[in-house]
Amino acid sequence: MTCAEYDSFAEYYEHVPVYRTRDDVDFYVGLAREADGPVLEVACGSGRVLIPCARAGASMVGLDLSARMIAVCRERLAREPADVQARVTLHEADMRAFDLGGTFDLITVPFRGFQHLMTVDDQRQALATIRRHLTPAGRFVLDLFNPSLPFLGDERWLVHPMVEPRFEMPDGRSVVRSYRILARDHFEQVQALEFVLDVTWPDGRTERQVSRFSIRYLFRYEAEHLLVREGFAIEAVHGDYQRHPYGTTGYPGELVFVCRKA
Repeated sequence: MTCAEYDSFAEYYEHVPVYRTRDDVDFYVGLAREADGPVLEVACGSGRVLIPCARAGASMVGLDLSARMIAVCRERLAREPADVQARVTLHEADMRAFDLGGTFDLITVPFRGFQHLMTVDDQRQALATIRRHLTPAGRFVLDLFNPSLPFLGDERWLVHPMVEPRFEMPDGRSVVRSYRILARDHFEQVQALEFVLDVTWPDGRTERQVSRFSIRYLFRYEAEHLLVREGFAIEAVHGDYQRHPYGTTGYPGELVFVCRKA
């Protein structure tokens, strides 16, 4: 598990169109409003989910391994009203081994953060650490992508990059992001990815930034067995962020687990 790729990408993160238009924020805001006490967001990144939850009145604790992501989150918080800033505490820490000295009524890992753990041992360590920080009646929400079998078997993505819409930075830079699959390990369920940022400055200068990382995918019942093994009872499995049951939303949909302590 590494955070170098997010350190370099942190300043762009909140401006990427496919992230700005994700429909998960209202889902997490609703959960935070339902929580009876502070909420811990693991892999909080630049605050894309965390800050709207704080705006809605929730007391939020954010945790991330990337120092630069935490710094960008602080910069974004500094532009918020004083009452929103007062509701947020941030920690730079590894999800596999942290100790915040308290427990939480709600713990979330939004937007695939858990899938940067490359081994079952890493996953179990993270879940055990999260469970220790959960109140007896608290809820844990784990957000994964549902692996698409047609996508996993399509060799085109090993050759052709997927190009996303252009976006603008506040300082006038124009950015196009593309990504491709560098390699697939079907045995270990790991994909190696390459992300490319083609940046054009207002004066016409251009630069290219390249980052690479791997992500591990989990199938539904594999994830369920892992959660139960680590002491969680699964309350619901959603296929989208409108809380529809998994399997009713079209394939592949999402994999969103809502759990409690067993």
